Amino acid sequence: MQLLLVVVFVAFVALGVPISFALGFVSFVGIASLPTIPNTVVFTKMFNGLNSFTLLAVPLFIMAANLMNEGSISDRLIDVCQAAVGHVRGGLAHANILVSMIFAGISGSSQADTAGVGKILIPAMERQGYDKKTSVGVTAASSTLGSIIPPSITMVVYAGIANVGTGALFMTGLVPGILLGLAMMAVVVFYSKRKNFPKGEKVPPKEIAKKIWGSLPALMTPIILIGGIVSGLFTPTESAAFACMYALLIGIFFYKSIKIKRIPGILVETAKLSSLSLFALATANALGELLSYYRLNVVVQQFFMGMPGGKLVFLVVIVLFFMFVGTFMDAVPAMILFVPIILPSATTLGISPIILGLIIVVTLALGLVTPPYGLCLLLAGSISGITIEDSFKGVLPYFLSSVAVLGLLILLPDLFLAIPAALFPNLF
Repeated sequence: MQLLLVVVFVAFVALGVPISFALGFVSFVGIASLPTIPNTVVFTKMFNGLNSFTLLAVPLFIMAANLMNEGSISDRLIDVCQAAVGHVRGGLAHANILVSMIFAGISGSSQADTAGVGKILIPAMERQGYDKKTSVGVTAASSTLGSIIPPSITMVVYAGIANVGTGALFMTGLVPGILLGLAMMAVVVFYSKRKNFPKGEKVPPKEIAKKIWGSLPALMTPIILIGGIVSGLFTPTESAAFACMYALLIGIFFYKSIKIKRIPGILVETAKLSSLSLFALATANALGELLSYYRLNVVVQQFFMGMPGGKLVFLVVIVLFFMFVGTFMDAVPAMILFVPIILPSATTLGISPIILGLIIVVTLALGLVTPPYGLCLLLAGSISGITIEDSFKGVLPYFLSSVAVLGLLILLPDLFLAIPAALFPNLF
């Protein structure tokens, strides 16, 4: 029966059935075939899987990102970054990465980054002389930072599954997120010489200072959110609610770019985007009940205990596995399904759940730019009007630079844990 369910699931994915429906169908059929478990367990598990205060952060962060985009706050961040680095060769590509790093500290969503920043910077890069592949590649790759640099929706979900401190996980993601951004900038520097990327006019320091002052409320958002979580002033869910209120207030009263009549539309758009992730999360939670019945976590633990190589081999296998899973499944249902299965094995091997979470989050973030599922890749490619094959060719150099940073994270995991532990000893 197990093999049949796997075949059905793979067939559904190959046919293009939405992953949430594929998970739900396999869950219902699998549990219905078990005489000891009532069918109502599927719906109970789906409901209980979403009945969480922590998960409320998911729609709230998506709403915050939508408000930022509607309020032209992302436009102002782009102006500041472009003024600061736009005069160097490949400056607009650097600005693209830099604004994604800042936007990541506000929205917690890679898809929101691609949609908000991409619709402005992809056409701007093409007008300045960048080819379509580069414009899409830089935008899609840098958007993955939204899942890594805190606050992060995927980290919130992992913290709830693994029962670890969200603040600690956030701080552990800060350094790798910055390194990933710098690695992408290094790729831009390399290709700037080979492809003769364009550069813009140098902006006078006074004009840069003026732009920074005008964007200060937006630039302060990541500091307020991360500082509030680290200090214990509010929880991640409360920080998401604060981000919504903050974005709404500065959009209406400071920048005067959000109109009251647009708020219902923003709420509807938020509900649509949130429902995609949350329904997949619910069905994944139901499938988790089926996997636990077959004691898959025990089988996995026995497998790794008998494998030579210890921690390093385990982490390499985990990265390869989640890299594959990320090609056709969103990060949230992937973690709901598989983290409970592999977490006991990691604990037995002495791997910190926080480091494991960071590695999984980074790996699944890379899945956002790998075909066929790569949502950020699809969004960026649709903005430019190129195929997914050409989009992936454009993103490949930046993807490989991220894989290099991920390799460093696997080899030196304690280093990435030591830095935030030294800075924030109260969280570790």
